[in-house]
Amino acid sequence: MTALAKLHIAKKQLGLDDDTWRDLLVRVAGKPSSRDMSDGERGRVLDELKRQGFKPASNGSRKRLEGKYAPKLQALWIAGYNLGLIRNKDDAALLAFVKRQTRIDHTRFLRYHDDATKAIEALKDWLERDGGVDWSKDRFLPDWTQANGYRIASAQHAKLCRLDGRTTRPFSQWLVAGFESPALMTDQSWIEAMNRLGVLIRDAQALTDAQIRDAQKGGA
Repeated sequence: MTALAKLHIAKKQLGLDDDTWRDLLVRVAGKPSSRDMSDGERGRVLDELKRQGFKPASNGSRKRLEGKYAPKLQALWIAGYNLGLIRNKDDAALLAFVKRQTRIDHTRFLRYHDDATKAIEALKDWLERDGGVDWSKDRFLPDWTQANGYRIASAQHAKLCRLDGRTTRPFSQWLVAGFESPALMTDQSWIEAMNRLGVLIRDAQALTDAQIRDAQKGGA
């Protein structure tokens, strides 16, 4: 669960009205909206909410599949979901994909590099071909541009710009508006950025699909 989602759960749990909520955000982080905060600012607000009595639920984060190569496969699968390429993010769908690529029933049985590489490279090729993810390395670019989170999120942003004409800010400006400076992004920051972009992409795709259906009905 993202920090942003936790903040909204805390607001509801503590029964804070909108005015009280904005006052708290400004007092703790200097901003009236949690969407405009960096990860660090959201963390400070969350700490204050805990001090006021917020009780986070037990860890409801995505359960990791078993197996040496499972984390890598699961991360790529969710990246595909956040790029709008994969409709079903459930582990059962990932396991079916792995079986098609390797003929092995479960990630816990992926013990050899060659077998795992078949599934990993198939996913990376899919994200590159249909999602626009650039996996190439360039030693002349800053290190932070070589992070997989940056590669995937920048491809997401490019896709969102194509889907939604209102999204026109350069990727670096979009990041700074909601997170840290790109050079300071952590792995968790990239996960939150990818998840947020994933929601926007799926919403934009749903709107496009609805418009296509309406057009088809109108032409019938």
